Amino acid sequence: MLLLLVVIPIVAALLIAFASPALARRIAGASSLLFFALTVACAFVFDWSDGAAFQMPFRLPLGLGDDGAAGVALEFGVDGVAMLLIMLTGLLAPLCVFGSFSSITDRVRTYYAWLLALQAPMVAVFLARDLITFYVAFEFTLVPMYVLISLFGSTNRKHAATKFFLFTFTGSLMTLAGLLYVVWFNATQLPLSGLGAGEWSFNIGVLMEAARQMSATEQAWVLLAMMCGFAVKTPLFPVHTWLPLAHTEAPTAGSVVLAGVLLKLGTYGLYRFVIPFVPVAVAEYAPLIAIISIIGIVYAGLICWVQRDVKKLVAYSSVSHLGFCVLGLFALNSVGSVGSVMYMINHGLSTGALFFCVGMMYERYHTRSLEEVGGLAKKMPVWAFFTVFFTLASVGLPGLNGFVSEIMCLLGAFQSGATWGVGGTPGPLGPWFAAVAATGMIIAAIYLLYMVGRIVFGPLREPEGHEHHGPLPVDLNRREILVLAPLAALCLFLGLYPRPALKALEAPVAHALAGVHEHRATMTANTAGALVLVETPPLGAREEATP
Repeated sequence: MLLLLVVIPIVAALLIAFASPALARRIAGASSLLFFALTVACAFVFDWSDGAAFQMPFRLPLGLGDDGAAGVALEFGVDGVAMLLIMLTGLLAPLCVFGSFSSITDRVRTYYAWLLALQAPMVAVFLARDLITFYVAFEFTLVPMYVLISLFGSTNRKHAATKFFLFTFTGSLMTLAGLLYVVWFNATQLPLSGLGAGEWSFNIGVLMEAARQMSATEQAWVLLAMMCGFAVKTPLFPVHTWLPLAHTEAPTAGSVVLAGVLLKLGTYGLYRFVIPFVPVAVAEYAPLIAIISIIGIVYAGLICWVQRDVKKLVAYSSVSHLGFCVLGLFALNSVGSVGSVMYMINHGLSTGALFFCVGMMYERYHTRSLEEVGGLAKKMPVWAFFTVFFTLASVGLPGLNGFVSEIMCLLGAFQSGATWGVGGTPGPLGPWFAAVAATGMIIAAIYLLYMVGRIVFGPLREPEGHEHHGPLPVDLNRREILVLAPLAALCLFLGLYPRPALKALEAPVAHALAGVHEHRATMTANTAGALVLVETPPLGAREEATP
């Protein structure tokens, strides 16, 4: 069943490439709905009570190595976190297809073929249980997105596509170097130390156990290598500069996929590889990563404050929001890490929906400038409702999905004093970090509500000499409402009743954090032992010291 999630988009893309433009739309719509239905079926088969275990395993040896754990193979499996992200990918797939029907009129076959082809490597990243499959899928996402931006983007699309490709490809190569070091260490160094038999394996579970046997220095270098790729993909400050440009220049569906899924490949990499592979280094350098995240939260928020391009404003807000996501993840406790994964889902829903709203406005007015449009509630009340709704979800209004994950990330940071600190020693950094990060929520409320006030309320402003463009009605049509309605329903449901999702995440997140907690327990025991030696010296030593 898991293999079909990869095969269906590829087959659909090939069929679209040889179909007529009208038939291409039908094939894209039908195959994306089938893809979504299959993700729902997988969710029903999945045992959510055992979300930490990798279920529905699939393994296809590729002729290199034996049939055991060693060698190269196509290996799939899903835990609770991967399953939720696959469901998000499946939901956005048909929405992006149907949301593009009126905006894409040229090169229709090329557009839908690459849009469908993009689904396969994205979902393969979440499915992968071997390093080769993960990395190939992780890198192959660059090709369809590069084509979508460079051929169907705005005026500066070539530069945006090239910058996106170079940034993410270069960072990924450094991540590959770090992961290959783990493969080499597992095969050649573990036998010398007597900690393992040693084998050339690319299985992620095998490599995780091997990586935990590395010295603290080795783990630190591997952490740096992995962060180079995953931090760019997320993106974290200061390697975020490709994202606002790519978001702004991409077509609407490209921006939705970028915000909804592609950025989550970076945070998923942090969750799947960085934290469980190198727990000693993570415990050591988590405060530094948290500082970088907080800088991104505040810095990107202040940039949003002065933006006049609505799409660029929403793009920069992603940098700020994903700073919260990484901050919660590297709090290294259950509250923050569960909130971080929830943030991955919620950001994909609310920010993806905002990009849809901006794209629908652009189709009618051919501008995204806050100076040229305003007061659109008078002409587009349905569009205005959805825009205000998703803006409030992004702000973190209680009762909507953004509030739950944002508060959990801040609580995780606040409570992180027991896991942050050099050498595993608890420190008082958590409350200070949470307080500074919380200012990002205030800044977000300012720039997002200001944006809504300008384009939705107030006197009606339209571009000079504007006449309605194209065949679309002034307000949203039924197709556009059907695109936005499921996202709005999920934002409301996850805001009012997040318990099922939170419960499903507890076990897999605890499994990912197990290495960090083991390291912390070891350091605590060692520290306690050292204190005992200092406080209770041997009897003979006390007698010798007596005058």
